[in-house]
Amino acid sequence: MAARTITATGSDVISDAEAPLLNDVVPSSVDFRGRPAVRSKSGCWKSSSFIIGVEMAERFAYYGISANLVTYLTGPLGQSTARAAANVNAWSGTAFLSPLLGAFIADSYLGKYRTIIFASLLYILGLGFLSLSAALQHSDKTHSPPQLQIIFFFSSLYLVALAQGGHKPCLQAFGAEQFDDNDQDERKAKSSFFNWWNFCLCASVLVGLLVLTYIQDNMSWELGFGIPCIVMCLALIVFALGSFTYRFQLSGDQRNPFLRIGRVFVELARNWRVRNNNAVLSVKVDSCYEFVEKGLLEPNNSKDIEDAKTILKLLPICLTCLVYSTVYSQSTTFFTKQGATMDRHITASFQLPAASLQSFTAASLVLFIPIYERVLVPVARAVTRKPTGISLLQRVGTGVFLSVISMTVAGFVESKRLKVALEHGLVDSPGKTVPMNVLWLAPQYLVLGIADVFTLVGLQEFVYDQIPGDLKSMGLAISLGVLGTGSFLSGFIVSVIDGLTGGSRGWAHQSWFSSNLNRAHLDYFYWLLAGLSACSCVVFVYLARSYVYVRKCVV
Repeated sequence: MAARTITATGSDVISDAEAPLLNDVVPSSVDFRGRPAVRSKSGCWKSSSFIIGVEMAERFAYYGISANLVTYLTGPLGQSTARAAANVNAWSGTAFLSPLLGAFIADSYLGKYRTIIFASLLYILGLGFLSLSAALQHSDKTHSPPQLQIIFFFSSLYLVALAQGGHKPCLQAFGAEQFDDNDQDERKAKSSFFNWWNFCLCASVLVGLLVLTYIQDNMSWELGFGIPCIVMCLALIVFALGSFTYRFQLSGDQRNPFLRIGRVFVELARNWRVRNNNAVLSVKVDSCYEFVEKGLLEPNNSKDIEDAKTILKLLPICLTCLVYSTVYSQSTTFFTKQGATMDRHITASFQLPAASLQSFTAASLVLFIPIYERVLVPVARAVTRKPTGISLLQRVGTGVFLSVISMTVAGFVESKRLKVALEHGLVDSPGKTVPMNVLWLAPQYLVLGIADVFTLVGLQEFVYDQIPGDLKSMGLAISLGVLGTGSFLSGFIVSVIDGLTGGSRGWAHQSWFSSNLNRAHLDYFYWLLAGLSACSCVVFVYLARSYVYVRKCVV
């Protein structure tokens, strides 16, 4: 009779004949049935391909809604440009901050797999309601829709934002977990995973921007919102089909990671005024974070303190990227409104939807990521001898610098558009097309897309690599939270400037964000953002030069 062996979870047994060779077992990982994960049969690209496919569907759905949202708000819902931009920024901010809640639920209670399932169901429900709200839109365009209908629309919209919170960080973290950090080949493949992850999702975004925005502008909003709902239903099926190939990581520390780290900060807050020179410290004091340990009046688990310090070290780096995320949010608001005033004819009979201009950003990502992965990284690796070619923070900083260029270019293009409008007597005719080809906007989109390859992708990989092992979802949620906070910051800046420059009390003759863009001054706003980005770039370089990586091999 064959001997029986207990699996890593202790919940199942297998015979010796069924047991895989030891060197083919992935440490601290199990398969869908709770048995030790076999390297040759699970994880890596065979699993991540399912997960990337699901992410492509989710991004198709999300950007199918967000890309043209400002057009829907200023059109069928009849909102002003400034108010619509503020609402888009508020929703985007919520969508990018909600992953913090989703990560907390995943890392503390449900796990990533089940959180993704529940979030997908919530996503489908929100998209279905959104399509229904558009179908209920009153046919009379001269009157604002009923308040109840507006409430139903925004409730559906924020349900989608909440669903993204559980879907986005967990799916990416779950995909990264399919690669074993202890295996050199798989660790190298994981670095490529983040690049190809963003390549595939941008390809999906590109399709969504071109297809869905055309449907929304030329056919119907309910169909334009309904297709993403159907796509998310298919995505849930695909995710379930890949279940038997997935690896599920086991945590060596069974304590709730948030309570574990939170205890350090609670004790620090409670004792920060108290001096105790006789307190025994269980770890070597790091001068930069000495206050963390001195704030604790009793010996603590060394790992808890080190993890708390790691999180504190990440926060300044992330905060300096807030201005970058503020720049990023302009592509879905004012860039789109700019394009709507310009000549968008590609042929005599085809006019490009204004929201489709965002496809330039996605296209630049799709084109540049393979160049970065196949050309720039190998060349840089040969020069620097670093596995990633350049350090992760150098990658992030490059994108921050490019955002300065993007906003500077955007300011000059908008100044040119205003000059053309003035020359043709269109200053007080906002409904007429400014005779300036919309492709003038392409450079600012393209530069911003290349910046995303460096900053957004780099920040994701940096935070994921540095964050403690049982907080991986939270790490990716933090990087998404930077985008969310930047959207709120953008909305705040717009509201303040609109109040200062518009109305009877404004110091300018017309608001920078007037609904008549021919009398607005988006060029001033873009140059202001360029200046703020330059300042944040300087601060980022200072912090990056003094940062000490947790994992020496990433630099």
